[in-house]
Amino acid sequence: MDADFDVLIVGAGISGLGAAVHLRQQCPDKRFVILEAQAGHGGTWRTHRYPGIRSDSDLFTFGYGFKPWMGKPIATAAEIQQYLAEVIDEHRLAPHIRYGHRIDAAAWDSAAQRWTVRATQDGQERQFSARFLFMCQGYYRHEQGYTPQWPGMERFVGRIVHPQTWPEDLELSGKRVVVIGSGATAATLIPAIAGHCAHVTMLQRSPTFFITGRNANELADMLRQLDIPSDWTHEIVRRKVLFDQAAFTRRCVAEPEVVRKELLAGVRAALGPGYEAEVEQHFSPHYRPWQQRIAFVPDADLFKAVREGQASVVTDRIEAFEAAGLRLASGRLLEADVIVTATGFNLNVMGDIRFEVDGQPLDFAQTVGWRGAMFSGVPNLAWVFGYFRASWTLRADLLADFVCRLLRHMDARGAGVVRPALRPQDEGMALKPWVEADNFNPGYLQRGLHLLPRQGSHQPWLHRQDYALDKDELPKADLDDGTLIYS
Repeated sequence: MDADFDVLIVGAGISGLGAAVHLRQQCPDKRFVILEAQAGHGGTWRTHRYPGIRSDSDLFTFGYGFKPWMGKPIATAAEIQQYLAEVIDEHRLAPHIRYGHRIDAAAWDSAAQRWTVRATQDGQERQFSARFLFMCQGYYRHEQGYTPQWPGMERFVGRIVHPQTWPEDLELSGKRVVVIGSGATAATLIPAIAGHCAHVTMLQRSPTFFITGRNANELADMLRQLDIPSDWTHEIVRRKVLFDQAAFTRRCVAEPEVVRKELLAGVRAALGPGYEAEVEQHFSPHYRPWQQRIAFVPDADLFKAVREGQASVVTDRIEAFEAAGLRLASGRLLEADVIVTATGFNLNVMGDIRFEVDGQPLDFAQTVGWRGAMFSGVPNLAWVFGYFRASWTLRADLLADFVCRLLRHMDARGAGVVRPALRPQDEGMALKPWVEADNFNPGYLQRGLHLLPRQGSHQPWLHRQDYALDKDELPKADLDDGTLIYS
């Protein structure tokens, strides 16, 4: 056994580092360690290295509540990495992080009241013991993105790459590039390579909603000019952004057609006159606004590339790959030298780690989520699963606060174990998917929904994906309502 800890945090990305800061501040007596599979911190912002990679959430809410963001709202991966590096330095987290530790298995022993975690480092097995597991590793496989298997892929004579595993030796100068997909990754990648290749085409099966705007926040700029303290500025702007986002989300449900018209008007303005047919064909989705994530396009750079002829959009289905490119359902051959599959990622649950509880394999799909954070029958474990419509870090901060409160509550009770359990009045409730399709239904979620825990029909068994509710309810959640069993 390498060491025994009170809390073992999985992942040194934005969730794991934030969790460590909350532990240091709120539970200074707890011994903790962070195990990270990669060779450095950052998680998503280390994995993805494709051109132009940037956030698609504003950093006033994607940044931590405890550390002011000083730059533009939309940040590059390098800027986010620097921000996280400052967090590590300012809170002296480096001694607590074990890089290059890929976790293979975790086993709970009720007699010992401990998790034993087995990890591999440089081909050697390492074992750690911990009282509580805080799963902060995200929800997708970092080592491999999702690429559908189309007929004839082996016939294509060019190169096929996925943005998640972008090759360093890829040369695009003079190349015809086709990017399959129209989500946030495509909206980021295409303007970054436009003008550096012969031409880039965004090939989509169906349109996506986009929001355009300046990469600036007028309120933040004004407060900075007034020399308002940075932590005040961060909190004021953060609250304003959240207020506006909540209002927009409500409007997407209450008046979806009005919002649709507003979003399409923004695209028309970004493209300029003469693109009306393109807006209707390529930028008018069939689903309700916010039923899938809306990609933000800072400074309208994607539409600028289209307007200037460096990029184009095709809406069609792929019939097959051919030597020279892609044969589409319309019969058209879309020629390409490089094809980028910006087609999403592979969802996983708890980092694809093999879990056991007292010698029995644990299937999280058979559990029910307790406020989307803990799981019925699973002792001493919490998982950070962020928001779809708001910044991931908002929920990471809330759950870190919750875990600290729970640990202190356990100490006050003299309890070594906490386990969510259905009460008699909960046993007959209807069980629903982790996320309901009419709430949010991107492809990666639909492909992996069967792997995820379920949710119930009333609290505390709901997973509502609503920060406006969570921020008020989670800090006040009753830890002694009979749904958490202490021993």
